[in-house]
Amino acid sequence: MSAPAEVNLDLDDIQRGVLSPRPTPYAVTYLVFRIDDRAHGRELMRRLSGAVTSVADSASPLGETWVSAAVTCAGLEALGVPRSSLDTFAWEFRQGMAARATALSDVGQSSPEHWEAPLGTRDVHVVITAVAPDALVLEAAVDRARPVYERLPGITAIWRQDCYALPTGTEHFGYRDGVSHPAVEGSGIPGSNQLEVPLKAGEFVLGYPDELGGAETPQPTVLGRNGSYAAFRKLHQQVAEFRRYLRDNANGPHDEELIAAKIMGRWRSGAPLALAPQCDDPELGADPHRRNTFLYERDDPAGFTTPGGCHIRRANPRDASVAGEVRLHRMIRRGAVYGAPLPERVMEDDGADRGLMFAFIGTHLGRQFEFVQSEWMNHGVFFGAGNTRDPVAGAADGEAGYTIPHRPLRRRLAALPRFVVTRGGEYCFLPSLSALRWLGGLRD
Repeated sequence: MSAPAEVNLDLDDIQRGVLSPRPTPYAVTYLVFRIDDRAHGRELMRRLSGAVTSVADSASPLGETWVSAAVTCAGLEALGVPRSSLDTFAWEFRQGMAARATALSDVGQSSPEHWEAPLGTRDVHVVITAVAPDALVLEAAVDRARPVYERLPGITAIWRQDCYALPTGTEHFGYRDGVSHPAVEGSGIPGSNQLEVPLKAGEFVLGYPDELGGAETPQPTVLGRNGSYAAFRKLHQQVAEFRRYLRDNANGPHDEELIAAKIMGRWRSGAPLALAPQCDDPELGADPHRRNTFLYERDDPAGFTTPGGCHIRRANPRDASVAGEVRLHRMIRRGAVYGAPLPERVMEDDGADRGLMFAFIGTHLGRQFEFVQSEWMNHGVFFGAGNTRDPVAGAADGEAGYTIPHRPLRRRLAALPRFVVTRGGEYCFLPSLSALRWLGGLRD
């Protein structure tokens, strides 16, 4: 039997921000708008259709600079999309992220009542994301894009978040970020794990067969096909508390780094425990062709090298024996740092806001983003660890500790505080370029 033909994606119609990895280093800004006048909102969509970059534009004169546009359900309503069409979108998208707070463990200090205004409200209609290799090029790109929304009095800019990625690729806790990127069938973009079979395009782009053989497509087809969903989240990192936790549980500097690696599943350089079990290997951590090419089941089924409860094994169990089918819960993940770093070795919070802006891309908000958040990040049943939580990004409450498998005796660390606090977020739809034109041509 011959192998099935690879799907042909409409790369010139899919937003570049859906499938293309970001450059390193890079700067990014998130701009949020409210639509106060329907006609002006439609004009904004028309203008964006000419400003947004497609996946096929990767060799454009702008190089590694591009713009993406996303619309919330409230935004689609403000544009006058008919209810019969809205009802064909994912129900999580229609509810919005704030309404899904309990399922996402956004409780306590992370609950929507504490979110940064206007995030999580019905005022968030359009999110424009601009990406460039550095802050100067980014600001120039934003200036060029300004005519897209300026001189439209019915469009109001209500929020902006500037972010960046360091040349080292590290985030505020000190780990290299953005290491893992799945291969998507038909995209022509290689994945970061050479051992992973490319995922079906329908897992990330609407209108194509997914891993289950179905094809999700909001209606009409011109609106839904070649689009995707995004979950945007602003996550505040409590860096001083994280540093104190490592220090207080360690027997010295080397042990502190080992604990940090056992919590994340990687050393700070990005070298995985699976390939560097005894000590950090910065050369490996800097090599994008090797640092993510590994599996778990054959060499480490019990998690003695890479603990089953560590962050990267929870986020993507790969081939490990867990409940469920891992490939149904894969996502494309983007992360960018915001805020000034806390100086090295400082152990007390300085009151500054710092953290990560995350974007999760996929076509199934429920079984991708929400499943990973609720079942893998904030539960441990899937790998036999009961009601445990992710030690880095989980909604820890100071009651449960963290266990590091070890022979002859496992190592038990102190109770985990919550290191990451949600400051806001939203579910968005990333329309295709043709869908942006369709939205711009709507008539009452």
